[in-house]
Formats: sequence, structure tokens, C-alpha cells
Amino acid sequence: MAQTIHRLSPRASAPFVAINCAAIPDTLLESELFGHERGAFTGATERRIGCVELAHRGSLFLDEIAEMTPPMQVKLLRVLQERTIRRLGGRTEQHVDIRIIAATNADPAAAVERGLLREDLYYRLNVFEIHVPPLRERMADLPLLIEALLQEFGTRTGRQITRRSRSLRVLERYAWPGNIRELRNVIERATILASAPSIRLADLPPLLGADQDVPATAGLAPGMTVDEVERRRSNSRSTIPGRTRPGRPS
Repeated sequence: MAQTIHRLSPRASAPFVAINCAAIPDTLLESELFGHERGAFTGATERRIGCVELAHRGSLFLDEIAEMTPPMQVKLLRVLQERTIRRLGGRTEQHVDIRIIAATNADPAAAVERGLLREDLYYRLNVFEIHVPPLRERMADLPLLIEALLQEFGTRTGRQITRRSRSLRVLERYAWPGNIRELRNVIERATILASAPSIRLADLPPLLGADQDVPATAGLAPGMTVDEVERRRSNSRSTIPGRTRPGRPS
């Protein structure tokens, strides 16, 4: 979605730079964002341009913003307010013209209450908020997503695979706790295993319950034993008629 916002904006011809705040240690994040001069610290043998500067006139996507430490949030807030940066070890300020797009899996308001996200940074970032619902809350999009993924993997593997209505029904009644990433894995797996021009139930992972006429989401949870799974699914056969509705996010 961040890439789409960038492509459809007047900044489309400028860089789109993405950084995952949770994947980079705090000791390196400042250098990754703002860059550094040669000799700024041990091992800094040359000047490095940071992500903020690389995104000049374009868009900077900060994923998992709530994972950034409070001291780094203060420095980011200053960049947002002043639109200037200073490389580590540098003496001069540099103006930057960027659009900031931030994302988090956590509820931002709850993250503020828990002290994970600074309130002033949250209000500075929250100019326009877009809620991206989980896949289980937009199952009407599933056929279109599957077709797009089949085309993508078909182009990559040289195999044109289609879906069958029965396979689609199995995919529609699954809760997709892993959202689009999980769907991608399932479709890629089916594309690899398919021996026919279309996806068969045997090409789908057992977790989806393709071999059962019972919702695969009936009470399943990570860490459950086999006995617990079988007991809950047995209960679901007698208490849940027909197809289940997608669950609400936890």
C-alpha cells in the first residue's frame, strides 16, 4: 500500500525507500536513517548516505514504527518538524524534502498508552490514517488476489495454473492468520505441486482442512496438541452448520 501511494503521487519519479525499524539494532538505526561521515565511529571508513537523504523528493516508508526506541523517536520527530538532518559526525544541517509513510501492526493509540510510541510523534505522523483490515475481514478480495498470485507464479515457473471452485471454497473458509504472506505461500506451494492445469484439494496444505468438510478455523490456535485439535474440530462438526464467517482480529 505504501508503494501504491508513492506510485500514484507526484513523487513517483523520485525514490521510494523502505526501512524496517524492528529489523535493525538501535545502535545502527541512527546511521541507517541519517547516514554518517567518515571517522564518525569505529569502522566508519567512508561517508554513508542515510535512508532519509536517499528518499529526498520521494517517500520514506518506516515499517514497524512502534519498535523504534524512544530516543530514536525524538530524533525522527525533529526531522519531521525541521525537515533537516545531520549525518553522524557531521557539522552541517541538510534540508530534506520527503513524504513519511509509517506503519505498525500494533494499535497506535494502545502503543502510546503503553509508552511504546511517543504521543507527540504519533500526532505528528497521524496526518492521514489508513486502516488495512486483515484478509479474513475482506474475503471478497480473495478470488482477485488468488488470480494475481497465480499469474505471478505462473510467469515465474512457466506454468499456467487455474483454480477450481471447490478449492476456492476451502480457501474462503480459512481465517488466514498470516494474511497475504500466508496466502502467497499457499498459492506458491499449490503452483509447485499441481500436476493438472488447475489447483486440486490435494495441492493445498492440510492445515486448511481441504480433506475435511469442516471449517479449518474451528478453534485452532498455535500450541494446541493433536488431541485438542481433533476434539475441537469434532465439536465444530456438530455445532457449526455450513460455512463459518471470518473471525475478528485478536
